[in-house]
Amino acid sequence: MPGTKLDPIDRKILAELQADGRITNVELAKRVGISAPPCLRRVRTLEENGYIIGYHAGVNERELGFEVQVFVMVGLHNQAEADLSAFEQRCRDWSLVRECHMLSGEIDFILKCVAPDLSTFHRFLTEELTPAENVANVKSSLVIRCAKDEPGVPFDVLEERYARLG
Repeated sequence: MPGTKLDPIDRKILAELQADGRITNVELAKRVGISAPPCLRRVRTLEENGYIIGYHAGVNERELGFEVQVFVMVGLHNQAEADLSAFEQRCRDWSLVRECHMLSGEIDFILKCVAPDLSTFHRFLTEELTPAENVANVKSSLVIRCAKDEPGVPFDVLEERYARLG
């Protein structure tokens, strides 16, 4: 079961770092109830074991001039692993594509795209995405507003689960 190797202190460390990746080790140790040296060792172990995959700053896209956010549903002609991998690599190469998720069901991929304006997104859509190899169909939905954008995982749900399991 994923997460079972982590004790409650490890999960508290992850929750605190998820909320504030810039927290000092001293403050982190204080919040999770251990001293600074073992806290730092635990953080390094969490990084080495792949529980922490990076640190980044959340940025305000609109303040930076990216006024357009679009979710794009993509269907492919062929779903052989080589074709799926080729499309995923193409998505990694397109800078306007910020997220790419393979789905089950009628849609093969959903992409989250940002652009400074509609004409830039339209140019990407018509000149790069739609004519790309193996792309069968594309449907896009412009984001009007975002009601919630919370990265990471809900540690409170995980803690409730562990409490029930004993």
